[in-house]
Amino acid sequence: MTIPAGPPPTGGGGGEQQRLRLLAVTACPTGIAHTYMAAEKLAQAAESRGIDMKVETQGSIGAENVLDDNDVKHADGVIVAADKDVDLSRFAGKRVLTVGVTEGIRHPEQLIERVMSAPVHTPGGAPTAPASGGKERSVGYKALMNGVSYMIPFVVVGGLLIAISLSLGGHTDPSGGLVIPKDSFWMDVNNIGVIGFTLMVPILSGYIAYAIGDRPALVPGMVGGWIANTGELYDSKAGAGFIGAIVTGFLAGYLVLWIKKVPVPKFARPIMPIIVIPIVATTALGMFFIYVIGEPISWVFENLTDWLSGMTGTSAILLGAILGLMIAFDMGGPVNKTAFLFGAGLIATGNQTVMGMCAAAIPVMPLGQGLATLIRKRLYTEQERETGLASLFMGCFGISEGAIPFAAARPAQVIPANMLGGAVAGAIAGIAGIEDAVPHGGPIVAVLGAVSGVPMFFVAVVIGSAVTALTTVALVDLAERRRRGEAGVELGVGAREAALVGAGVGATGAGAGLGASGATVVGGVPKQAGPAESADAAVPGDHAEGADTAKAVEPADAAEADDDSSGVLSGYLTEQTVKVRLGAADKEAAIREMAELLGRTGKVVDPEELVATALRREAQGTTGLGEEIAIPHAKTDAVSAPVVGFARSAEGVEWDSPDGTKARLVFMIAVPEAAAGDEHLRILALLSRKLMNAEFRERLLAAPDEPAVLGVLREVG
Repeated sequence: MTIPAGPPPTGGGGGEQQRLRLLAVTACPTGIAHTYMAAEKLAQAAESRGIDMKVETQGSIGAENVLDDNDVKHADGVIVAADKDVDLSRFAGKRVLTVGVTEGIRHPEQLIERVMSAPVHTPGGAPTAPASGGKERSVGYKALMNGVSYMIPFVVVGGLLIAISLSLGGHTDPSGGLVIPKDSFWMDVNNIGVIGFTLMVPILSGYIAYAIGDRPALVPGMVGGWIANTGELYDSKAGAGFIGAIVTGFLAGYLVLWIKKVPVPKFARPIMPIIVIPIVATTALGMFFIYVIGEPISWVFENLTDWLSGMTGTSAILLGAILGLMIAFDMGGPVNKTAFLFGAGLIATGNQTVMGMCAAAIPVMPLGQGLATLIRKRLYTEQERETGLASLFMGCFGISEGAIPFAAARPAQVIPANMLGGAVAGAIAGIAGIEDAVPHGGPIVAVLGAVSGVPMFFVAVVIGSAVTALTTVALVDLAERRRRGEAGVELGVGAREAALVGAGVGATGAGAGLGASGATVVGGVPKQAGPAESADAAVPGDHAEGADTAKAVEPADAAEADDDSSGVLSGYLTEQTVKVRLGAADKEAAIREMAELLGRTGKVVDPEELVATALRREAQGTTGLGEEIAIPHAKTDAVSAPVVGFARSAEGVEWDSPDGTKARLVFMIAVPEAAAGDEHLRILALLSRKLMNAEFRERLLAAPDEPAVLGVLREVG
């Protein structure tokens, strides 16, 4: 129905009272299940009170049911239940209540009551800062990642165009350097790539600032990033690079937030976000960097150069290691440029060994970070893995900036790994006496014949890159475990099996037993028996007790699993993956039992990795949705095809659900990485929406056996 504009009347008079009209936005950074749960809860609470409400959902699948200008015009208030930033500029002049997404699930009625007393959102206000709910990252981390995500396309486009122009249009020049003929087609391609690289650093700074201070912070952030990257403005031969851009981004963002708090006359408020704040913040930040921060950067550059000049007579291995450390530290910043220009300057004097050390270290960062994304794919997002492939290509052409997105996103892990690999490569080059006749690095200089001792040059590059990749994987993995509190989740299979068998824990719960075909069941997940494993190793009584849960996958089962005609959700959930009684008493045991249930299909190729991935997802934020529902899910190549399982728990399993209820209806979704996009999100969306229906949940709980359960689930789609 169409609701007239204006505030709702308080009642009285002879006409019908106008219905209140509210809007809502729900958003979750880790998926869409909570997004839809909050949306449904708010809509139900509004309907029960005779209130019109339209809800926009912003999950990983994208924005749905988007609020248009007409919706906003006639709205009496807006509820934003989100655990990530939501742009509030379109709600200027409306009462806006911002809370965490779990508040929309737990207390929808209270939010509806509170929204009419919420403050009116003013133009230029900041994005939402969720009041509660969700295990979200800090504001600083989200701002940093916002800048990195916008920077990545500039790195990839700029780096690849430069690399292509060098490989197809470049050649070595007797006077030094890799040269592309002027006024040639490939020089134009190179220039376009240089523009992309030039914009990379300001974009990083600008969008860090934007995430903190909204649109008024975008200009000071970008201008500040440009100043940071342009050393000539503060008498330095090298700019501050991406590290300087991170500094200017945060300074700009928080400076704008501070200026917004300054009281101004009412007549001046409309021009504050578009004129006053950008001008004041840009000028203040620019002058601060030029006159305060720039001087120390210039001083560092000059003194590092003098220090390196005094080391030319020292051990080659020590000098190579130091140069490698410096090259890898800031990838284009003053420390990197000091080492590079030092080596390049010595070429003219006839000393080409110093540049040889630098040349070996230059490609280590992009090659190592790209290799890391291939070694442990699960530690990286799809976008990071794509960036990793581009980084590998850039590394071959000596473009160290290819590693900047990784260093900006995880500086505490990536920069030390880069430095270690760079030091190793530089030291090996120093020992081998490698010479480089041009001021450039990477395999491209060896291919073009500018390097002496080519075999050892490649040995240095390969070993250095491998060191960087392995160190990065180890440090990132360790950081993720610490952040998520998962130290010890991925114990060695043999040690865990031995401990559980020794303890005599039943296979029905989280223990070990022997499957029907001799597969050892570890924590409720079947593991194929090895040569030293036999039926004698099973705990007496376990096999009989766990006959259902420890059932091994047989060929007939696998064939049945492939028969989509008997299943739901595109055939991913079949009677084979339905269980009317979940035996587990806690979350981890339940996930293990569900993983074993999925294993009946023959589509689980690595049960332990499936369990570990699902537990890592739980550490990001509970998949308990409330209303006695949990939907653990995993995107992992531990499964060969998408598969969904369902089990009921009579007593319920504690799942840290927003409403405090134990999970009695447990779905588990597992999809391979290649199918982790729309299909994974589609399944989550279908389940989340349907499970909001109380009558559907009651029938699901009352179904007497697996065929009856599957019959109810066919309604999902």
